[in-house]
Amino acid sequence: MKTSFIFSEVLTGLRRNLSMIISVILVTFVSLLFIGAAILLQMQIGGMKDYWYDRVQVAVFLCPPDAETPTCPDGEATQEQKDAIEAALGSPDLDDYVEEVHFEDKATAHRLFEEQFEGTSLEGTVPEDQMQESFRIQLADPEQYGIISEYFSATPGVEEVVDQNRLLDQLFRILNIATAAAVGIAGIMTLCAVLLIATTIRLSAFTRRRETGIMRLVGASNLFIQLPFILEGILAAALGSVLAGAVLGVGVHFGVSGWLQSRMAGVNLVTVGDVALVTPILLVVGVVMAGASSWLTLRRYMKV
Repeated sequence: MKTSFIFSEVLTGLRRNLSMIISVILVTFVSLLFIGAAILLQMQIGGMKDYWYDRVQVAVFLCPPDAETPTCPDGEATQEQKDAIEAALGSPDLDDYVEEVHFEDKATAHRLFEEQFEGTSLEGTVPEDQMQESFRIQLADPEQYGIISEYFSATPGVEEVVDQNRLLDQLFRILNIATAAAVGIAGIMTLCAVLLIATTIRLSAFTRRRETGIMRLVGASNLFIQLPFILEGILAAALGSVLAGAVLGVGVHFGVSGWLQSRMAGVNLVTVGDVALVTPILLVVGVVMAGASSWLTLRRYMKV
């Protein structure tokens, strides 16, 4: 088998069907771009879960001055009620569940509020004496939130118990929906890519049916005849895969590592290094998709 002849046939096919090859590159690029985005999004979700679930806390909010809940009959929580709650958190009953506890007074809550909303219309709108005090609890097992909630749900001086994990679960649910949407779009575009590759290979084989017939008459094997067509599809898909990886890298570099990272300091976001890990996967997917589609098309339609 002469390698130079095969590559000359590949170049001939690329020249004859240039517009179709460009279409294959573009549709492969779009489909693998969505696949790559879905993979990176799942990597980000996993990283954020590892980061946040180790840091989120259960907040036992004490009764504020204007409280109206049944556990706050006298309005703001008294010092005796605070001492009772603190003692309960340190009791043997909760010792296996509570890892760390710290009290957030009004001054601290007000400072954190001002820092969070600095430069917005909410800055300076809530006076310090109206802030809500709370006990911030780090659990040994974040999934044991229900025990803390049940324990303090009817405790005098406690207005509510809030698990930050539940807020994160809503965020991760939205991100998972976005991932599913990306996968769905990627599936549709991949199907389009497969059909377009098959059509391109059929067209290429049809335009060179005379050459393939002559090759068959002189004793060329099916593999020798079909390989140039298969390589055409693989080359186009490989270019689309590399292009998808490059665009993902540029997007992550400027959009995530550049713009988003500066606004989410301390959070580990996906990096160009993660894109470098994903790109070979996209390349393999593109090559396998193109190779399989081309081979099946030739087996069915190319009678040599």
